Amino acid sequence: MSELLDLLRPDLRGFAGYSSARRSATMPATVWLNANENPWPNPADSDAHCRRYPEPQPQALRAALAELYGVSVGQLLIGRGSDEAIDLLVRALCRPGVDAVIATPPVFGMYAVCARLQNAPLIEVPLRDGEAGFSTDMAAIADAALHGNARLVFLCSPANPTGQGLAFDAIATLANALRGQALVVVDEAYGEFSAQASATTLLAEHGNIAVLRTLSKAHALAAARVGTLIADPALIAMLRNCQAPYPLPTPCVELALAALAPEALAITRARVALVISERERLLAALPGCAGVRRVYPSQGNYLLLRFVDAEAAFARLLAAGIMVRDMRAQPQLGDALRISIGSAAENDLVLAALGTSIRTAGVSA
Repeated sequence: MSELLDLLRPDLRGFAGYSSARRSATMPATVWLNANENPWPNPADSDAHCRRYPEPQPQALRAALAELYGVSVGQLLIGRGSDEAIDLLVRALCRPGVDAVIATPPVFGMYAVCARLQNAPLIEVPLRDGEAGFSTDMAAIADAALHGNARLVFLCSPANPTGQGLAFDAIATLANALRGQALVVVDEAYGEFSAQASATTLLAEHGNIAVLRTLSKAHALAAARVGTLIADPALIAMLRNCQAPYPLPTPCVELALAALAPEALAITRARVALVISERERLLAALPGCAGVRRVYPSQGNYLLLRFVDAEAAFARLLAAGIMVRDMRAQPQLGDALRISIGSAAENDLVLAALGTSIRTAGVSA
Protein backbone atom coordinates (compact mmCIF):
# COMPACT_ATOMS: atom_id res chain seq x y z
CA MET A 1 0.00 0.00 0.00
CA SER A 2 2.81 2.41 -0.98
CA GLU A 3 0.31 4.95 -2.31
CA LEU A 4 -1.25 5.26 1.14
CA LEU A 5 2.09 5.45 2.92
CA ASP A 6 3.11 8.23 0.54
CA LEU A 7 0.60 10.37 2.42
CA LEU A 8 2.79 10.21 5.52
CA ARG A 9 5.20 13.03 6.23
CA PRO A 10 8.38 12.18 4.29
CA ASP A 11 10.54 12.45 7.41
CA LEU A 12 8.44 9.79 9.17
CA ARG A 13 8.31 7.12 6.47
CA GLY A 14 11.28 5.27 7.91
CA PHE A 15 10.60 6.24 11.52
CA ALA A 16 10.76 3.26 13.89
CA GLY A 17 9.55 5.06 17.01
CA TYR A 18 10.52 4.22 20.57
CA SER A 19 11.20 0.56 21.28
CA SER A 20 9.70 0.17 24.75
CA ALA A 21 10.57 -2.68 27.09
CA ARG A 22 7.23 -4.37 26.39
CA ARG A 23 7.32 -3.86 22.65
CA SER A 24 10.89 -5.12 22.22
CA ALA A 25 10.38 -8.24 24.34
CA THR A 26 9.98 -11.02 21.77
CA MET A 27 10.51 -14.06 24.00
CA PRO A 28 8.58 -15.25 27.10
CA ALA A 29 10.21 -14.92 30.52
CA THR A 30 9.40 -15.67 34.16
CA VAL A 31 11.58 -12.96 35.69
CA TRP A 32 11.15 -9.53 34.11
CA LEU A 33 14.04 -7.18 34.79
CA ASN A 34 14.08 -5.17 31.57
CA ALA A 35 11.89 -2.14 32.39
CA ASN A 36 13.20 -0.81 35.72
CA GLU A 37 9.89 -1.67 37.40
CA ASN A 38 9.42 -2.01 41.13
CA PRO A 39 9.66 -5.64 42.31
CA TRP A 40 6.74 -5.11 44.75
CA PRO A 41 3.22 -3.83 44.07
CA ASN A 42 2.03 -0.57 45.56
CA PRO A 43 0.23 -1.16 48.91
CA ALA A 44 -2.95 0.28 47.37
CA ASP A 45 -2.76 -2.10 44.39
CA SER A 46 -4.47 -5.13 45.95
CA ASP A 47 -4.59 -7.09 42.69
CA ALA A 48 -0.99 -6.20 41.75
CA HIS A 49 -2.18 -5.19 38.29
CA CYS A 50 -0.29 -1.92 38.01
CA ARG A 51 3.30 -2.79 38.92
CA ARG A 52 4.19 -3.73 35.37
CA TYR A 53 3.94 -1.54 32.30
CA PRO A 54 0.93 -2.55 30.18
CA GLU A 55 0.96 -4.04 26.72
CA PRO A 56 1.17 -1.20 24.17
CA GLN A 57 -1.65 -2.82 22.16
CA PRO A 58 -3.27 -5.52 24.33
CA GLN A 59 -3.94 -8.58 22.20
CA ALA A 60 -7.11 -9.64 24.02
CA LEU A 61 -8.65 -6.18 23.64
CA ARG A 62 -7.61 -5.94 19.99
CA ALA A 63 -9.30 -9.27 19.33
CA ALA A 64 -12.49 -8.22 21.15
CA LEU A 65 -12.67 -4.89 19.30
CA ALA A 66 -11.95 -6.54 15.95
CA GLU A 67 -14.89 -8.87 16.55
CA LEU A 68 -17.10 -6.00 17.69
CA TYR A 69 -16.38 -3.90 14.61
CA GLY A 70 -16.12 -6.74 12.09
CA VAL A 71 -12.54 -6.03 11.00
CA SER A 72 -9.16 -7.72 11.30
CA VAL A 73 -6.83 -7.23 14.24
CA GLY A 74 -4.20 -5.72 11.94
CA GLN A 75 -6.59 -2.91 11.01
CA LEU A 76 -6.87 -1.68 14.61
CA LEU A 77 -4.97 0.91 16.61
CA ILE A 78 -6.28 1.40 20.14
CA GLY A 79 -5.61 4.66 21.93
CA ARG A 80 -6.77 7.17 24.52
CA GLY A 81 -10.16 7.89 23.03
CA SER A 82 -10.72 9.11 19.48
CA ASP A 83 -8.84 12.29 20.41
CA GLU A 84 -5.48 10.52 20.41
CA ALA A 85 -6.13 8.97 16.99
CA ILE A 86 -7.10 12.37 15.55
CA ASP A 87 -3.92 13.90 16.94
CA LEU A 88 -1.75 11.03 15.66
CA LEU A 89 -3.18 11.30 12.17
CA VAL A 90 -2.59 15.03 11.98
CA ARG A 91 0.97 14.79 13.32
CA ALA A 92 1.90 11.85 11.11
CA LEU A 93 0.40 13.05 7.83
CA CYS A 94 0.65 16.85 7.94
CA ARG A 95 3.86 18.82 7.56
CA PRO A 96 3.56 22.02 9.59
CA GLY A 97 2.56 24.95 7.45
CA VAL A 98 2.20 22.77 4.34
CA ASP A 99 -0.36 19.95 4.46
CA ALA A 100 -3.92 20.97 5.24
CA VAL A 101 -6.75 19.48 7.30
CA ILE A 102 -10.37 19.77 6.16
CA ALA A 103 -13.26 20.02 8.61
CA THR A 104 -16.95 20.77 8.11
CA PRO A 105 -18.25 23.23 10.71
CA PRO A 106 -20.30 23.23 12.78
CA VAL A 107 -18.59 20.02 13.92
CA PHE A 108 -16.55 18.39 16.70
CA GLY A 109 -13.81 20.84 17.63
CA MET A 110 -10.82 18.51 18.04
CA TYR A 111 -10.13 18.35 14.30
CA ALA A 112 -9.40 22.08 14.28
CA VAL A 113 -7.54 21.97 17.62
CA CYS A 114 -5.17 19.23 16.43
CA ALA A 115 -4.57 21.05 13.15
CA ARG A 116 -3.67 24.22 15.01
CA LEU A 117 -1.31 22.42 17.39
CA GLN A 118 0.50 20.94 14.37
CA ASN A 119 0.43 24.29 12.52
CA ALA A 120 -1.37 22.50 9.70
CA PRO A 121 -3.54 24.80 7.57
CA LEU A 122 -7.23 24.33 8.38
CA ILE A 123 -9.69 24.43 5.50
CA GLU A 124 -13.32 24.69 6.53
CA VAL A 125 -16.13 23.57 4.22
CA PRO A 126 -19.29 24.57 6.11
CA LEU A 127 -22.30 22.30 6.36
CA ARG A 128 -25.43 23.44 4.54
CA ASP A 129 -28.61 23.96 6.50
CA GLY A 130 -31.75 23.03 4.53
CA GLU A 131 -35.32 21.90 5.01
CA ALA A 132 -34.26 18.31 5.76
CA GLY A 133 -31.50 19.40 8.15
CA PHE A 134 -27.79 19.88 7.73
CA SER A 135 -25.91 18.27 4.84
CA THR A 136 -22.27 17.91 3.79
CA ASP A 137 -21.10 19.43 0.51
CA MET A 138 -18.91 16.57 -0.70
CA ALA A 139 -18.16 18.18 -4.07
CA ALA A 140 -16.91 21.31 -2.31
CA ILE A 141 -14.76 19.16 0.00
CA ALA A 142 -13.16 17.39 -2.95
CA ASP A 143 -12.44 20.68 -4.67
CA ALA A 144 -11.00 22.23 -1.51
CA ALA A 145 -8.81 19.19 -0.84
CA LEU A 146 -7.44 19.03 -4.37
CA HIS A 147 -6.69 22.75 -4.56
CA GLY A 148 -5.68 23.25 -0.92
CA ASN A 149 -3.07 20.49 -0.57
CA ALA A 150 -5.14 18.64 2.03
CA ARG A 151 -3.79 15.43 3.57
CA LEU A 152 -6.71 14.75 5.90
CA VAL A 153 -10.45 15.12 5.51
CA PHE A 154 -12.49 14.61 8.68
CA LEU A 155 -16.13 13.58 8.22
CA CYS A 156 -18.35 13.10 11.25
CA SER A 157 -21.15 10.53 10.76
CA PRO A 158 -23.44 10.79 12.65
CA ALA A 159 -22.35 14.41 12.78
CA ASN A 160 -21.80 16.14 16.10
CA PRO A 161 -23.68 18.38 16.88
CA THR A 162 -25.97 18.41 13.84
CA GLY A 163 -27.01 14.73 13.85
CA GLN A 164 -27.03 13.74 10.18
CA GLY A 165 -25.31 10.71 8.66
CA LEU A 166 -23.37 10.38 5.42
CA ALA A 167 -24.31 8.14 2.50
CA PHE A 168 -21.81 5.41 1.68
CA ASP A 169 -21.72 6.23 -2.02
CA ALA A 170 -20.82 9.84 -1.24
CA ILE A 171 -17.95 8.76 1.02
CA ALA A 172 -16.70 6.32 -1.62
CA THR A 173 -16.89 8.93 -4.37
CA LEU A 174 -14.91 11.39 -2.26
CA ALA A 175 -12.27 8.77 -1.45
CA ASN A 176 -11.89 7.96 -5.14
CA ALA A 177 -11.47 11.64 -5.99
CA LEU A 178 -8.78 12.05 -3.32
CA ARG A 179 -6.88 8.83 -3.89
CA GLY A 180 -3.18 9.57 -3.60
CA GLN A 181 -4.00 13.03 -2.24
CA ALA A 182 -5.68 12.65 1.15
CA LEU A 183 -6.95 10.25 3.78
CA VAL A 184 -10.71 10.42 4.39
CA VAL A 185 -11.42 9.84 8.09
CA VAL A 186 -15.00 8.95 9.05
CA ASP A 187 -15.62 9.63 12.72
CA GLU A 188 -18.29 7.19 13.92
CA ALA A 189 -18.21 8.01 17.63
CA TYR A 190 -22.03 7.82 17.63
CA GLY A 191 -22.35 4.99 15.12
CA GLU A 192 -24.16 2.63 17.49
CA PHE A 193 -27.13 5.01 17.60
CA SER A 194 -27.52 5.03 13.80
CA ALA A 195 -29.30 2.47 11.63
CA GLN A 196 -26.65 2.95 8.96
CA ALA A 197 -23.89 0.35 8.70
CA SER A 198 -20.30 1.33 9.43
CA ALA A 199 -18.00 2.85 6.81
CA THR A 200 -15.58 0.04 7.65
CA THR A 201 -17.38 -1.86 4.89
CA LEU A 202 -15.70 0.53 2.43
CA LEU A 203 -12.13 -0.18 3.53
CA ALA A 204 -11.57 -3.18 1.29
CA GLU A 205 -12.12 -1.10 -1.84
CA HIS A 206 -10.77 2.24 -0.59
CA GLY A 207 -7.38 2.22 1.09
CA ASN A 208 -7.54 5.94 1.79
CA ILE A 209 -10.53 5.65 4.14
CA ALA A 210 -10.10 5.33 7.91
CA VAL A 211 -12.78 5.00 10.59
CA LEU A 212 -12.84 6.20 14.20
CA ARG A 213 -14.82 4.32 16.86
CA THR A 214 -15.00 4.69 20.65
CA LEU A 215 -16.29 2.96 23.77
CA SER A 216 -17.07 6.36 25.34
CA LYS A 217 -20.64 6.84 24.13
CA ALA A 218 -22.83 3.76 23.60
CA HIS A 219 -20.67 1.60 25.89
CA ALA A 220 -20.66 4.18 28.73
CA LEU A 221 -16.87 4.10 29.22
CA ALA A 222 -16.05 7.78 28.69
CA ALA A 223 -13.66 7.87 31.66
CA ALA A 224 -11.77 4.77 30.48
CA ARG A 225 -10.60 6.58 27.30
CA VAL A 226 -10.65 3.66 24.87
CA GLY A 227 -10.87 4.65 21.22
CA THR A 228 -10.06 2.79 18.03
CA LEU A 229 -8.71 3.81 14.65
CA ILE A 230 -9.56 1.33 11.89
CA ALA A 231 -7.52 1.61 8.70
CA ASP A 232 -5.19 -0.19 6.32
CA PRO A 233 -2.72 -2.35 8.30
CA ALA A 234 0.28 -0.58 6.74
CA LEU A 235 -0.92 2.77 8.03
CA ILE A 236 -1.75 1.28 11.44
CA ALA A 237 1.77 -0.14 11.73
CA MET A 238 3.32 3.25 10.97
CA LEU A 239 1.07 5.08 13.42
CA ARG A 240 2.08 2.67 16.18
CA ASN A 241 5.59 4.02 15.76
CA CYS A 242 4.27 7.54 16.42
CA GLN A 243 2.17 6.60 19.45
CA ALA A 244 3.21 6.94 23.09
CA PRO A 245 4.85 3.73 24.41
CA TYR A 246 2.09 2.76 26.87
CA PRO A 247 -1.19 4.46 25.90
CA LEU A 248 -3.61 2.07 27.63
CA PRO A 249 -3.68 1.74 31.44
CA THR A 250 -4.22 -1.84 32.57
CA PRO A 251 -7.35 -1.06 34.69
CA CYS A 252 -8.97 0.57 31.65
CA VAL A 253 -8.12 -2.41 29.45
CA GLU A 254 -9.63 -4.81 31.99
CA LEU A 255 -12.78 -2.71 32.23
CA ALA A 256 -13.09 -2.58 28.44
CA LEU A 257 -12.70 -6.35 28.15
CA ALA A 258 -15.43 -6.86 30.75
CA ALA A 259 -17.67 -4.43 28.87
CA LEU A 260 -17.20 -6.41 25.66
CA ALA A 261 -18.23 -9.73 27.18
CA PRO A 262 -21.47 -11.12 25.65
CA GLU A 263 -23.66 -10.46 28.67
CA ALA A 264 -22.49 -6.85 28.97
CA LEU A 265 -22.92 -6.25 25.24
CA ALA A 266 -26.49 -7.50 25.42
CA ILE A 267 -27.29 -4.92 28.10
CA THR A 268 -25.54 -2.20 26.13
CA ARG A 269 -27.54 -2.98 23.00
CA ALA A 270 -30.78 -2.83 24.96
CA ARG A 271 -29.81 0.54 26.41
CA VAL A 272 -28.87 1.86 22.97
CA ALA A 273 -32.34 0.88 21.76
CA LEU A 274 -33.84 2.74 24.73
CA VAL A 275 -31.81 5.86 23.94
CA ILE A 276 -33.01 5.75 20.33
CA SER A 277 -36.62 5.41 21.52
CA GLU A 278 -36.20 8.36 23.89
CA ARG A 279 -34.53 10.39 21.13
CA GLU A 280 -37.54 9.92 18.90
CA ARG A 281 -39.91 10.77 21.76
CA LEU A 282 -38.08 14.03 22.39
CA LEU A 283 -37.89 14.78 18.68
CA ALA A 284 -41.70 14.62 18.59
CA ALA A 285 -42.29 16.48 21.87
CA LEU A 286 -39.76 19.33 21.84
CA PRO A 287 -41.30 21.30 18.94
CA GLY A 288 -44.33 21.77 21.16
CA CYS A 289 -42.33 23.62 23.82
CA ALA A 290 -42.76 27.39 23.73
CA GLY A 291 -39.80 29.20 22.22
CA VAL A 292 -38.39 26.17 20.39
CA ARG A 293 -37.82 27.30 16.84
CA ARG A 294 -36.53 24.08 15.32
CA VAL A 295 -35.47 20.55 16.32
CA TYR A 296 -33.15 18.72 13.94
CA PRO A 297 -33.50 14.98 13.37
CA SER A 298 -30.51 13.05 14.67
CA GLN A 299 -28.80 9.70 14.27
CA GLY A 300 -26.78 10.26 17.47
CA ASN A 301 -27.66 10.29 21.16
CA TYR A 302 -28.42 14.03 21.14
CA LEU A 303 -30.67 16.60 19.52
CA LEU A 304 -29.81 20.07 18.21
CA LEU A 305 -32.42 22.75 18.89
CA ARG A 306 -32.84 26.35 17.77
CA PHE A 307 -34.60 28.76 20.13
CA VAL A 308 -36.27 32.13 19.96
CA ASP A 309 -34.12 33.00 23.00
CA ALA A 310 -31.40 30.40 23.52
CA GLU A 311 -29.89 32.27 26.46
CA ALA A 312 -33.18 32.23 28.36
CA ALA A 313 -33.70 28.53 27.58
CA PHE A 314 -30.16 27.68 28.73
CA ALA A 315 -30.63 29.64 31.95
CA ARG A 316 -33.96 27.98 32.71
CA LEU A 317 -32.52 24.50 32.15
CA LEU A 318 -29.59 25.32 34.38
CA ALA A 319 -31.91 26.64 37.08
CA ALA A 320 -33.66 23.26 36.96
CA GLY A 321 -30.31 21.56 37.50
CA ILE A 322 -29.96 20.51 33.86
CA MET A 323 -26.72 21.19 31.99
CA VAL A 324 -26.87 21.09 28.20
CA ARG A 325 -24.31 22.10 25.58
CA ASP A 326 -24.39 25.76 24.56
CA MET A 327 -23.65 25.80 20.81
CA ARG A 328 -24.02 29.54 20.23
CA ALA A 329 -20.29 30.10 19.60
CA GLN A 330 -20.33 27.59 16.73
CA PRO A 331 -20.72 28.77 13.13
CA GLN A 332 -24.38 28.91 11.99
CA LEU A 333 -25.59 28.02 15.51
CA GLY A 334 -26.01 31.39 17.22
CA ASP A 335 -29.44 30.38 18.57
CA ALA A 336 -28.80 26.69 19.30
CA LEU A 337 -28.36 24.27 22.19
CA ARG A 338 -27.47 20.57 22.02
CA ILE A 339 -29.28 18.25 24.41
CA SER A 340 -27.95 14.76 25.11
CA ILE A 341 -30.55 12.01 25.43
CA GLY A 342 -30.84 10.99 29.08
CA SER A 343 -33.06 8.56 30.92
CA ALA A 344 -36.82 8.87 30.54
CA ALA A 345 -37.00 10.71 33.87
CA GLU A 346 -34.22 13.12 32.89
CA ASN A 347 -35.85 13.78 29.54
CA ASP A 348 -39.15 14.54 31.27
CA LEU A 349 -37.34 17.16 33.36
CA VAL A 350 -36.03 18.75 30.16
CA LEU A 351 -39.52 18.91 28.68
CA ALA A 352 -40.91 20.38 31.89
CA ALA A 353 -38.20 23.04 32.07
CA LEU A 354 -38.57 24.05 28.43
CA GLY A 355 -42.34 23.97 28.66
CA THR A 356 -42.32 26.78 31.20
CA SER A 357 -39.08 28.67 30.70
CA ILE A 358 -39.92 30.76 27.65
CA ARG A 359 -43.53 31.33 28.72
CA THR A 360 -42.30 32.65 32.06
CA ALA A 361 -40.06 35.09 30.19
CA GLY A 362 -43.08 36.27 28.21
CA VAL A 363 -41.83 35.16 24.80
CA SER A 364 -44.27 33.51 22.42
CA ALA A 365 -43.36 30.70 20.04
